[in-house]
Amino acid sequence: MIQLNLPSCQIKLSGTKDSPRIWDILRHKYVRLTPEEWVRQHFIHYLIEHRGCPPALMSNEMEMKIGGKRLRADTVVYRRGSVQPLALVEYKAPTVPIRQSVFNQVSAYNILMRVDYLIVSNGMQHYCCKMNYESRSYTFLDTIPDYMAMMEGRCV
Repeated sequence: MIQLNLPSCQIKLSGTKDSPRIWDILRHKYVRLTPEEWVRQHFIHYLIEHRGCPPALMSNEMEMKIGGKRLRADTVVYRRGSVQPLALVEYKAPTVPIRQSVFNQVSAYNILMRVDYLIVSNGMQHYCCKMNYESRSYTFLDTIPDYMAMMEGRCV
């Protein structure tokens, strides 16, 4: 796997050359190692170790239903003391460019979740938007806020 634009972290690998696996620290199990999963695990470590997100308030592969369609949110960060999601993170493989279609995908998930922060990463580029539901707008942020800033609604 390639070096990502994220701080280094401890990643556990297992399996075989034909069937590599990576430890998912949120699901507490080894999962199939794909380029997208490589990004997810590094980004989760970043959120926990550098942005202060409590692992107990994070979930991977959260299933949602829109009509008859089942969708899976890559990572959801929850508010402390609430079942309300705070941030939604969508990952792509490092070779997948972040285009409007990726933002459309995460926005569709947000119709159900109504989070304050939308984050998109391919491990090389990272984008974070702060949602403003009153004005029906959003603001791209220069950095991903730490957990406390997100909880307080601050942009950075």
